[in-house]
Amino acid sequence: MSEATDRPADDDAWAQACAEDLAAEKARRRAEYGPPPGSAAEELRKLMDAVADKVSSLQSPLFGMAAQGAVQQVIKQAKSAVEPVIERNPDVFDHIAAAGGELLAAYRSAVEGQERRWTQGAGDPAGTEKKADDATDPRDEGPGTGEQIDLD
Repeated sequence: MSEATDRPADDDAWAQACAEDLAAEKARRRAEYGPPPGSAAEELRKLMDAVADKVSSLQSPLFGMAAQGAVQQVIKQAKSAVEPVIERNPDVFDHIAAAGGELLAAYRSAVEGQERRWTQGAGDPAGTEKKADDATDPRDEGPGTGEQIDLD
């Protein structure tokens, strides 16, 4: 057999082996960590159900029967208001969740940068401490000049 005729069978074997490995890894992760989280819309539904169950299970002498009925009514109204939005726009919640992740990453980056500036000092192992002849960063000079900003 020539090399050209053996290649398609090899490619199929490789693809099949990769698919089997991927399926085994997914099964291992499901067994170890449980099922993967659903979409943001599904997670919102689960959260609403969990909150509703928790509030319904709270039975305290502080809450009378009328108060518990009012709380359950509010929960039903909230669920009936949110459910159609979830049904019509499930992708919106995924986009909102992704945007939240991006905002968190940006905040984390800003905080880490500020922490680096705060912790730089005389014993800086990276050798980034400032020398007297270096130009100073205006942000390191402390509070501003106290100029008043007119907001009208």
